[in-house]
Amino acid sequence: MSSHHPAPGVDGRQLQSLVGRHADLPGALLPMLHAIQDEFGHVPEQAVPVIARGLNLSRAEVHGVITFYHLFRSHAPGRHVVQVCRAEACQAVGAVALEAHAKKCLGIDFHETTPDGAVTLEAVYCLGNCAVGPSLRVDDDIVGRVTPERFDAIVAELRAEVSA
Repeated sequence: MSSHHPAPGVDGRQLQSLVGRHADLPGALLPMLHAIQDEFGHVPEQAVPVIARGLNLSRAEVHGVITFYHLFRSHAPGRHVVQVCRAEACQAVGAVALEAHAKKCLGIDFHETTPDGAVTLEAVYCLGNCAVGPSLRVDDDIVGRVTPERFDAIVAELRAEVSA
C-alpha cells in the first residue's frame, strides 16, 4: 500500500486538512498528532509522511515523537479503551495487582487489543482520582476503587454490549 493512500476508514482529504490547519501553529507537531488521533482514534501509519511534509520534518522525526509518547496509538483501538492508573497513589492501594489481573483476564499486555476487538488496555499515570484508587478510565468514564472482581464485571459489561 502506498503511503499516499489512506487505509480503510481514514479519509485522506480529512487527514490533509488536519495537517494544514495545524501546520502554522508554534510547536505544531503535538497538537497535530492529538487532532489526528481525536479524529481517527489513532495516528495511522499513512499520516506520518503527510505530517512530515506539512512540517518539513523527516518521517523518522515524526515516528519518533509518536512512539515516544505512549498516549499516541499507531493502530486503531478496540471498541473500548481501558486505562489502568499506574501512579504512586493508586499503586499504594492495589493498582499493581489490578494491572496484573487486567493483563491476565484480557490475555494481553499494555498497548494491545483483545483478539475479539473489544478492549484495548493502556497504562495512564494519573487520573486525578487518587483518593479512591485504584482507578481506571473506561472510555471516557473514570471508575474508582476497582477490585479484580469489579474489573471482571466491567469487562463483562463491555463485551456484552457487542452481543446485545
